[in-house]
This record gives sequence, C-alpha cells and structure tokens, in this order.
Amino acid sequence: MNSAFLTQQGMGIALTAAILGLVVAAILIAKILRSPAGNDRMQAIAKAIQEGARAYLNRQITTICMISVVLFVLLAILRDMSTALGFLLGAACSLAAGYIGMRIAVLANVRTAQGAITSRQKALQAAFNGGAVTGLLVVALALLSVGIFWFVMSRINPQGAIASLIGVALGASLISVFARLGGGIYTKAADVGADLVGKVESNLEEDDPRNPATIADNVGDNVGDCAGMAADVFETYAVSLIGTILVGALTIGFGAPVVFPFLLGAVALVASIIGIIYVNVSKSKPGNALMGGVLVSAVLAAIGFWPLTHALFPDGIKVDDVLTGKAAAYSATGIYLATLIGLLMTGASVIITNYYTSTEYSPVRKIARASETGHATNIIAGIGVGLHATALPVICIGAAIWLSYSSAGLYGIAVAVMAMLAMSGIIISLDAFGPITDNAGGIAVMSGLPHEVRDVTDELDAVGNTMKAVTKGYAIASAGLAAVVLFGSYFVDLKHHLEANAATMHLDPAVINEMLSFSLRDPQIIIGLFIGGLLPYLFSAFSMNAVGRAAGAVVQEVRNQLARRPGILKGEDVPEYGACVDIVTRAALKEMIVPALLPVLAVIAVAAVPGGMKILGGVLVGSIVTGLFMGISMTSSGGAWDNAKKYIEEGHHGGKGSEAHKAAVTGDTVGDPYKDTSGPAINPMIKVVNIMAILVIPIFF
Repeated sequence: MNSAFLTQQGMGIALTAAILGLVVAAILIAKILRSPAGNDRMQAIAKAIQEGARAYLNRQITTICMISVVLFVLLAILRDMSTALGFLLGAACSLAAGYIGMRIAVLANVRTAQGAITSRQKALQAAFNGGAVTGLLVVALALLSVGIFWFVMSRINPQGAIASLIGVALGASLISVFARLGGGIYTKAADVGADLVGKVESNLEEDDPRNPATIADNVGDNVGDCAGMAADVFETYAVSLIGTILVGALTIGFGAPVVFPFLLGAVALVASIIGIIYVNVSKSKPGNALMGGVLVSAVLAAIGFWPLTHALFPDGIKVDDVLTGKAAAYSATGIYLATLIGLLMTGASVIITNYYTSTEYSPVRKIARASETGHATNIIAGIGVGLHATALPVICIGAAIWLSYSSAGLYGIAVAVMAMLAMSGIIISLDAFGPITDNAGGIAVMSGLPHEVRDVTDELDAVGNTMKAVTKGYAIASAGLAAVVLFGSYFVDLKHHLEANAATMHLDPAVINEMLSFSLRDPQIIIGLFIGGLLPYLFSAFSMNAVGRAAGAVVQEVRNQLARRPGILKGEDVPEYGACVDIVTRAALKEMIVPALLPVLAVIAVAAVPGGMKILGGVLVGSIVTGLFMGISMTSSGGAWDNAKKYIEEGHHGGKGSEAHKAAVTGDTVGDPYKDTSGPAINPMIKVVNIMAILVIPIFF
C-alpha cells in the first residue's frame, strides 16, 4: 500500500471505519435490549429515570436550538454560508452523540441491576456495553461529520473548506459547553440536595426511595455524565481532528498531511472495538478488565500506526514552521514518535488521575482519615489533593509538547493530540460505565433487591467512580494539548490572512512580522494574558454559584416535604419526586446560558478594541494555562472527595453514620460541582475561546 493510494483512498477508508463503529454500536444496542430488564418494580423506577432524562434533554435541545439559530444567521452574515452550515453540522452531531448515548445508558442501567442478581460478570457486561455504545458513537460521528464535510467542501473550494471547518469546530464546542454546564448543574444540584438532607440530616441510605430528590439525582447522572461527557469528548475529538487538518494544510500542504489524522482515527477505532471485545470476554476483576481493554486498544493502535505512517510519508515531511519562521524537515519515524507520545499521554493521564482518585492509594485515604477530625479538615485535605494533582499532568503535558514538537514541529503536536483523542472510543466507554452502575445501584435499592445485589452494584459503582475521574483527567489533558494546537492554528491563520490581504491593508513583510511578534515585552500581550487567565475563574464562579442556588432550592423542597408529610420517612407515604426534578430542570436551563456565552462574548469584546489582535493572542495562552490547572485541580479534588466517602462507607474510620462519614458527605457535596460541573466544563470553554479567535480574524483584522 503506497502513499499515493492512501492519500487518494484514505478518506474512504476512514469513513468505512466510522460506519463499522456505528454497526458495532448497533450490535451492542441490540444485545442490551435483548437482556432481561428486571421485575415490574425495577422497570417502573427505570421508566421514571428515562422520562426525566428525556424531558430535560428535550427542553435543553429546544433552548440550545434557539441560540444556535441566532448564531447561524450571524455566521452566515459575518463570515459565509459554508461556515454557518459547518456550525450547524457540528452542533447537530454533538447533540446527537450525547442524546443517543444517554438514551442507551438509561436502558442499560436496569439491565445492569438485573445482571447483578445473576453475577458480577453479567452486570459488568451490561454496564460496559451501554458505555461502549456512547464511546463508539462519539468517535464514529466525529469521523463521519468532519470527513464528509471536508470531502464535500474541499471539492467545491479547497481554501474555503479550511475556513468553513472552523464552523464545525465552533458548533461542536459551543454545544459541548451547554451540555456540560446544563447537565452538570442539573446532576449536582440534585445530588447535593439529596445528600445534605437525605444522608446528613435524615440518615437515609444512598438512593433511599424515601428521599424526594433520589429520582432527580439518578436522572442527573445520565444528563450530566452520559450526555455531557459524550458532547465534551465529541467536541475535543472533532476540534483536534480539525486542528490537525488546519496545521497540516497550512504548514505542509494538502494531501497526506490532511488525510493522516483521519486514518489515525480509523486505526484507533478498530483497536477500540477489539478492546471492547476484550472487556466482554475477560474474567478479571472489573477494574482490571476495564484497564486491560484500554491497554489492548493502545498497543494495537501503536502497532497499526507504524506501517500507516511510513506508507503515507515515505520521504518524510517539510514543515513551514511559522512559530519560528523557519522550515524544517522531519522523517516518517519522527511523525510516528509523535503518535506514540499521544498514546503515552493517554496512559499517563489515566495512571496519574487513578492515583489521586482511587480508594487504593494514599491521597483518597488521607482525605478519609482527615474526616475523623471534622468537616473542615476533610475540605482542607481534599483541596490539597487537587492542588497536588496538577503537578504530574502538567509536567507530562510539557514533556509531550516538547518531544512531539522536536519530532515533527507544530504538526507533531497536532498529531500527538490526534493520536491521544483517537483512543476516545474505549476511554469514553469507561466514563459512561460510571453513571450506568450508579443508576443500577439506585434501582436495586429503590426496588428492594437483596443486599447481595447492592454489594455487586456498589463494587461496580466504586470502579465506575474512579473511571469517571480517570476519563475527566484524560479529557482535560487532551483539551490542554488541543488548545495548544488551536493557538498555533490562530497564529498560522492570522499570518496567512495578513499576507493574503497585504496589498489591500498596505502592509509590507516587515510590518507583518512586527504584527506577528507576540513578545512578553509587549504590554498588550500581558493584558491579554491577564484577561485570558481570568476567564476560567469567572466561568467557574458562574457555574459554581448556579449549582449552589439550585441545590439550595432542592434542600428546601426536600425539607418541606419531609416536614409536611412525616409519613414519607416511615414508608407510609410516597414523596413527590417530580417537584425536585422540575426545580433542577428549570435551574439548569436558566443558569447555563450566561457562562456558556461568556467565552464567545469575551473574544468578540477583545477583538473589537484597538490592538485586539495581540491582546487576543495573550488571551488564548492565559485561558489555556489557568484553565488547565483549574480543570485538573477541580476534577481531581471532586473525585478524591467522592471516593473518600465511599472508602468510609466500606467500613473504615467508623463506617456509615459515623461523624467521619458525615464530614465525608460534606466534602463529597463540595466536590460534586468541582468534578461534574465547573471542572469538566472548562475543557470546551478553553476551546471555544481559541476557535472564536480564529473565526473573528477576517471580521476584525
């Protein structure tokens, strides 16, 4: 298989692999639907969760669509119709990935609970296959949407196709922010309200049917962790793919550099399918089986990348490095090393996050031990763990940038990011596994299944909680690298724009070079760094306050119901579950809009002022740096707090109902918006800032 053949047929191969991913997802869906769905009581509870999740997402989609129509019109007027159409495509596919993944998750939860009656293996398969549907959908839809759009647009206008791809990236990123924020506000407001009144004040078990907020809590797991995470990683995958196309086309040329990222995704998708099969047949412990699936996929991808890289780039590449102003040549082996760096970053992010959030290691156990001396010491320990957790990932990201840049320039960084994101099929399978097992445990408790069943679901839930934290670490690390590529794309695109319009704008090469000089000695760059550094903090403040207000309303509702109807706690009366569902639904839809639009408005405001070109460059770097640290810190703290609570509930430090347990519940409720609302939503926010910066270049500059 030679370079010319791969260059000509590579897009078709990638699209075929994407279709294969959809076929395997359909097979898994059929397998899930054929599994027994439990008794009538289990099905009734599952139906209530399904209806709540569907009702919320339908209302969220309606809200997002109204905003998207306005943005579509503005893009069509200020940019062009192809960019506007790309925006709609990216938005639609991002919504579809989240919505379909959520629908399958709420079908898999009751089947996981039923499987736990038979064996741990049956429950593991039901939960993992439900998550694997989401993982495969994310990758397949991203490859299909970007691939088909690029194929069509590049035939019409190759140069215009590059610009219109930014529209696809913006649509995916903006929807991801809405999905992450809305779902995160929903799930954590319900979770915090349920825990504070149910566990701390009323000494109720997790998912006790007497807790009026328990249905809202289970619904939230799906709209936040399933739909939100799917939209998040779809966006990161699509943006990384687009970023690699842009860097390849603008610094090397069309052909092999543009086809290569699609083929990387195709090879890794096939490897992920094999990894999913491995998990299904494995007899190991749940955590070992899941990690084994990731390892199998990564090794197969690394093997497949070698012949692909050398066949596509037999003579290497010559990169016109606009960051240094020099051209440099790189070998096929150098490009392959960049792909390995991306795969190693995947492993590093998984291992590091697992260390800081798993009950098996000292950080979580330190928080549990600190809970013995009270609520405040639990909070202090959790914050400390989150701050410590930033060091190793940032060192690894720095090393990855350095090594991949040395291997193939800016294109090497882009390739490393793409190789890392190419593993999304198996990684997201782990993430969606978490909320499915959490829901399965809730269904087991609310339907009165034996304690042995809950023991199985609790074991899987503990593994799932670690998996959720691990995948958030993966998402943040990949987002940090992807943002670096987008910053490079901003620089490259800005250079091409200035050179193409030099005559009209009366610019000579010396002036252009001065305009592209992003030096720390320039006050405008410093101003931009401060503004960019502020954005993640301001964004997080809006989202944290939103959770706090909504959770307060849930607490009041639960307290009022228990006070007004004392028969609820005695099991003689049924709570009004719908009241809490309605509170968090309205709050999530209302509160998500302002923070989601913040990065869009900030970029426009900066671009519109004199010197906006350079200030905006500083904004991009500032937002990447502080956003990366905040994202890692918040998600690590939240995951560690959650598992410290679970560690105590296993019987350590006094067990359930002890003072240490109450302190751990407080820590968990603080950590909930950290790990499931603000922290994860910073990922797409950073990329919206970077994508908007590229989008406004021809409008303001």
